Amino acid sequence: MEEHPGAVLHAEPVPHAEPLTDEQLNQQISETIPELIKRIQEVGHGIATEFGLTGSDAMALFKLDAPMTMKELGQRMGCDPSFITTIADALEKHGLARREPSLRDRRSKNIVLTPEGVTVRDRLCGELMERAPWCTALDTGERRCLLGLMRKMLRSRGGR
Repeated sequence: MEEHPGAVLHAEPVPHAEPLTDEQLNQQISETIPELIKRIQEVGHGIATEFGLTGSDAMALFKLDAPMTMKELGQRMGCDPSFITTIADALEKHGLARREPSLRDRRSKNIVLTPEGVTVRDRLCGELMERAPWCTALDTGERRCLLGLMRKMLRSRGGR
């Protein structure tokens, strides 16, 4: 396994003379997750700003891997469909997307990336992969482990 300078595997989250109790460990995890999410958001917003976009615009580009209705995009982004109108307006203004009638339901509009939108999305993804904390701080084995642990938590229904 490839080692990163300063990486310590199988170590306590914070050095202690005594091992952490379950309660202490859970507390540290609870405190660390919001910090990590904040860091990821900062990286994403910074990259979006470099491209002249908002964080929401950039997230929409990431999610638009195929033409989809604005309602579907809202669901994928976890936001109200009415907010997607603002995002679609911004993406159209930048020449990154266009609206067209849905083939499944003519009453709905699809949002579709333009060729320039695809290029910008690919560049944004590349920048994120160069700067994301899991890419900069973890080796391949650690990222595989992290992904497995995240998927396990998402499958969990809670409880023990």
